Amino acid sequence: MSEEQKRRLQAQLWSICNYLRGKMSGDEFRDYILGFIFFKFLSERLYAIAQNALEADGIQYEELDENNPDHKEIIEAVRQEAVDALGYHLNPSQLFDQIARKIKADKDAFVIGDIQQLLSDIENSTRGEESEDEFIHLFEDMDLNSSKLGKTPDQRNEVVKGIIRQLDEIDFQINEIEADVLGDSYEYLISNFASDAGKKAGEFYTPQKVSEILARVVSLGKTELKSVYDPTCGSGSLLLRVAKHVKKVGRFYGQEFNRTTYNLARMNMILHGVHYKHFDIKQDDTLERPQHPDLKAEAIVANPPFSLNWDANDLKLSDDRFSPYGKLAPKTKADLAFIQHMLHHLDDKGVAAVVVPHGVLFRGSSEGHIREHIIREMNALDAVIGLPANLFFGTGIPAAILVFKKCREDSENILFIDASRDFEPGKNQNNLRPQDVDKIIDTLASRKTTEKYSYLAPLSEIAENEYNLNIPRYVDTFEEEEEIDLMAVNAERVEIEKEIAELNAKMQGYLKELGYA
Repeated sequence: MSEEQKRRLQAQLWSICNYLRGKMSGDEFRDYILGFIFFKFLSERLYAIAQNALEADGIQYEELDENNPDHKEIIEAVRQEAVDALGYHLNPSQLFDQIARKIKADKDAFVIGDIQQLLSDIENSTRGEESEDEFIHLFEDMDLNSSKLGKTPDQRNEVVKGIIRQLDEIDFQINEIEADVLGDSYEYLISNFASDAGKKAGEFYTPQKVSEILARVVSLGKTELKSVYDPTCGSGSLLLRVAKHVKKVGRFYGQEFNRTTYNLARMNMILHGVHYKHFDIKQDDTLERPQHPDLKAEAIVANPPFSLNWDANDLKLSDDRFSPYGKLAPKTKADLAFIQHMLHHLDDKGVAAVVVPHGVLFRGSSEGHIREHIIREMNALDAVIGLPANLFFGTGIPAAILVFKKCREDSENILFIDASRDFEPGKNQNNLRPQDVDKIIDTLASRKTTEKYSYLAPLSEIAENEYNLNIPRYVDTFEEEEEIDLMAVNAERVEIEKEIAELNAKMQGYLKELGYA
């Protein structure tokens, strides 16, 4: 698929959103639009598997009738193959195309009951199977009986039929394109919803170029990763971005607190062609109830919510994630608690990259103690990267990226990069350009000091600064102002005053001629 075709697909998908715009808020119709796209995708994937299995016998899967005893054995054989290959199953009458045909044939067709049932059936088809955790409750945000879609059942039915009709016009080309094309188009929608959602978007989406930096940091010099983990995974975009920079990721792990966003992450994984056996996304509070207790990940990426409130109860000092430090992050600032969690789950030869607010670099008290322990006792901080302000949804404050390694190649120094001035201004947000991202990664790879941009700081210097990581302490970006020649300025001022006096005299002459003076 060409880039032009890809852009056309994205435009077609986004245009469907206009159908619901005005009926409900963006973060509400997002769940319906993305859910229906996902249903069509699942249907086409299932159909492709079924046709491949039945091709030799010349049987068309959509023509089979699940109520016909002669067809039940064939449908069961397809079910077994589909559940193993895809993790789920759909009967012939439940295919997206069949629903669309029903709507075309009967303009008065009432379909929301059938669709709600088949969405439930998709989930139920995974019960007791290896794929159950990846599909259960996946469609719970698609309540087709919600008044959000319309006041009456008939109104809701018409809205749903309108979405189906428009989606039916789009060919996903499941058998002809790479999985990432449709997956990227899905993520394009997520990005657009994030842009519309403003502050709320920070809960589920990291700007693409920031994701790229994090992904390239943890994959630098590697072609394969055994595992990648995001403890605050949102829509899963960060995990998927890492996969774009290596040939293979063995397994994806993630945890997300928000139930809706958790469902979005699982859909996003499947739409990008990640097999259900290769990802493990859990829903719960990461700091309170971590769901991957034995995980040691080769790569960890995260953009946790800035300065989140958390339960910093002293009992947590017995938790293996926090006990080595002897201190907990403050109750109103969980930033370093997330970092402690990440370091606990980082493999000895792994790399972690996390986005943090600048306060993490220099705040004192317990945060200063934890920071010192990470640098002096663990020697795990490898780099500090300062980003431009106003990059993120929901906050205009500048952020930084901290890079951690437990076994550092350059164990005597920490690299500081001040990339805060390299960006393209935007109307609502600033944007990183490809060259800005490349410059950061190239500097990280070379670990060179560059005037007014980067500095390789010895650990001794950081100790002298009492483990304060404030970037201006290490990267001097001060620009000397051009010297002013006061004599020349004064001479210019005298000349200007002379010109003003001459103009005033001329003006007085004109006024006299006109009889006004």
